[in-house]
Amino acid sequence: MDDRQRIDADRPTAEQMLERVRREEKKTHRGRLRVFLGAAPGVGKTYAMLEEGHRLKDEGHDVVIGLVETYRRRETEAQLGDLEVIPRRSIAYRGVILEELDTDAILARHPEIVLVDELAHTNAPGSPNEKRYQDVEILLKAGIAVLSTMNIQHLEGLNDLIEGVTGVKVRETVPDRVLDEAEVELVDLSPTLLRERLEAGKIYPQPQAVRALENFFRESNLTALRELALQRTAEGVEAALEGYMRGEEVPGPWPTIERVMACFDAQTDAETVVRHAWRLARGLHADLLAVSVIKRPLEDLPMTERNTLLRNIRLAEDLGARVLTIVDADVINGLSRIASGNNITDIVIGRPELRRRAIRRSILDRLLLRLDHVDVHVVSPYRETCAVPAVIEQGQTL
Repeated sequence: MDDRQRIDADRPTAEQMLERVRREEKKTHRGRLRVFLGAAPGVGKTYAMLEEGHRLKDEGHDVVIGLVETYRRRETEAQLGDLEVIPRRSIAYRGVILEELDTDAILARHPEIVLVDELAHTNAPGSPNEKRYQDVEILLKAGIAVLSTMNIQHLEGLNDLIEGVTGVKVRETVPDRVLDEAEVELVDLSPTLLRERLEAGKIYPQPQAVRALENFFRESNLTALRELALQRTAEGVEAALEGYMRGEEVPGPWPTIERVMACFDAQTDAETVVRHAWRLARGLHADLLAVSVIKRPLEDLPMTERNTLLRNIRLAEDLGARVLTIVDADVINGLSRIASGNNITDIVIGRPELRRRAIRRSILDRLLLRLDHVDVHVVSPYRETCAVPAVIEQGQTL
């Protein structure tokens, strides 16, 4: 065989080159994380994850179990079925053998999808990574999709709130960014049904179940945790929908979660507007944005006007609003720009005074014309205790 024949023999075929390209693409393509989120242990997150794993396998996907905790629950153990299981890594610690996710073994096997339970878990000392979510991030970077589970109390951003609600300081947490980048699926169960499962011994052994019912699994705790899980899931859906709408350049506002904007200035009735907007936002479970459009920079305003405006800003901040102060010679232009950019669904403004009504009506008409998909609520300064402000439809005069 001459040199030319030897080169041709060593040269990969077109099929071999294509397969090599596919393998490289698989390595560089980031996997997708899907999290089954619950309000508390026992709602069925692991069962739902396994069920989805079987469905994906039946569709022809390469699915393996990286680590699943069944806690000897019969229904969960039965759900393991015939899914391939990657053996766990054994780690010796203080005379005992602990088992953890074997990230290296999964990378070597390189499945299309891997199931990894309990995203917030802290690994045993001596593990390559301190937290399981860090192991998962390595798998995602390698192009492996991951199905995982976690409870809402393990979200870092809610840590203080969870402690205030339940009296329990959660030590194992997952950064909010991890859930922000994931597809989140809520596994929901009412507090009553969850407590019934606990009493029946389907979550913990009986002595532990009794203690849990009297402490963490009190109905008030479970109701609050469920509300947080529902809210967090809805926020994720809204963010995904907004990303799609912006990408497709669909004009807003879009039919997502309500968002309220309070329009205030240095007038004395601004406090009434802000409080009304806060009550409206609370009733709708909506985000609150408080916006002041001024025609010149804050430092150039007269002292009295500046102090009043700053007082109104502090009130809005105390009520939990995100506050924006922008400079624009055209107030309507500024308000419209902020409302459109933040997908506002409801705007709250003050009722004009009698001597300024003609001017204010013009401002209101312009606002209605510019934001014809937004509900505008006009608040009277004389009805501070009113819980539900009236809605002014487009074209209606004062």
